[in-house]
Amino acid sequence: MTAALALQDVTCTFVSKDNPGQRYTAVQNVDLTVAAGEFVSVVGPTGCGKSTLLNVGAGLLSPSTGSVTVFDQPLAGLNKRAGYMFQADSLMPWRTALANVSAGLQFHGVPDAQAAERASEWLRRVGLGGFGDRYPHQMSGGMRKRVSLAQTLVLDPDIILMDEPFSALDIQTRQLMENELLEIWQAKKKAVLFITHDLDEAIAMSDRVVVMSAGPGSHPMGDFTIDIERPRDVAEIKATPRFLELHKAIWAVLRSEVLKGYQQQLKTA
Repeated sequence: MTAALALQDVTCTFVSKDNPGQRYTAVQNVDLTVAAGEFVSVVGPTGCGKSTLLNVGAGLLSPSTGSVTVFDQPLAGLNKRAGYMFQADSLMPWRTALANVSAGLQFHGVPDAQAAERASEWLRRVGLGGFGDRYPHQMSGGMRKRVSLAQTLVLDPDIILMDEPFSALDIQTRQLMENELLEIWQAKKKAVLFITHDLDEAIAMSDRVVVMSAGPGSHPMGDFTIDIERPRDVAEIKATPRFLELHKAIWAVLRSEVLKGYQQQLKTA
């Protein structure tokens, strides 16, 4: 199967914010592959470099050592085959929902009328067909996330990068958004690299779950295949025996790393 995104022996080292004379290694010797059409989640303790890996995959950050390939081609500069959905809202407050979703198409030279038509279609797909004239301040958190999702997917990227996109939502809205994303993914089968702190979410959504060690020098500690049939309802499958078995197995690896990360945060504080 073709690798849509492959990070090979990637290490990222930064100058320490607290002590400019020291360097900090966020991730070290990381190998991570996402196949075309595959949904991969990365979990790990706070500060383990999950977002760093996503930025490397997006081409926003060049690794200190190692290489990145996109569909077997070396990545140079921004990953133009990827769409990035950030944790925080990325909507422009002076634009309506329709104008926000249209913006990326317009920046790529799509005529305004055609961009608006495609944006309207994606707003309908995420359940906001009647809200195109709303501004971000007139929408709930869940609605803004739907607009952000449409904003990412309207460009039809081959790779979707998501950095804890639903973490700020209440549990009911979050589950609705997770199911909507899975439904869209099932239809389009794009490669997805999904960052989350929530192990339940990772198992419910993914084909594979990669567990990162505590930092510094984080690296994959485990790679688990999620062999639960699709389509899935993220709420319903959490009560199934196989989900519970997978959760127990992954948590057995993740728990010690979370405790290490917590102890490191206490020392820093």
